[in-house]
Amino acid sequence: MRWLLLMFALCAMPAMAEVRDPAAHFFQPKLGDFKAELDAAKQEGKVGILLMFELDDCPWCHRMKATILNQSEVQDWYRKHFLIYTIDAKGDTAMTDFTGKETTEKAFALDRRVRATPVFQFYDLTGKPTARYTGATQNKEEFLLLGRYVVEGGYKTMPFNVYKRQAGQ
Repeated sequence: MRWLLLMFALCAMPAMAEVRDPAAHFFQPKLGDFKAELDAAKQEGKVGILLMFELDDCPWCHRMKATILNQSEVQDWYRKHFLIYTIDAKGDTAMTDFTGKETTEKAFALDRRVRATPVFQFYDLTGKPTARYTGATQNKEEFLLLGRYVVEGGYKTMPFNVYKRQAGQ
């Protein structure tokens, strides 16, 4: 009887989400040329590009990676719709922005007024910024909703907090 109860309890538990390394399963490796990345996003049928501006010592960046960006459901959904890259907001790594201008990650972040991290900045296929979210989301559901907000074009007509309220979150 004990085995039967144990088996019933195990079957009744919700399935655990698979946890995977965000560096390997959420972010794409950077080539440093975002103008070329736009072409790749178009060829792959993506909605756009998502950049996560971060700092090495940012606790909220680490929280996002350890609790949300490591979830397979989040990784699979976002990679279906976006090419996703990190930008070190204080980095000296050379890069090319969406217009073809040579710059550094730090200068690129400053030009986009990144003052706190993390910042999730979405870009359309022309390199135009569409939506921006600063800070860590509460949970994976809110982060997935943020992605749907961009994919469905909600950013064109309302702020994210209104979209979120209308979605019942």
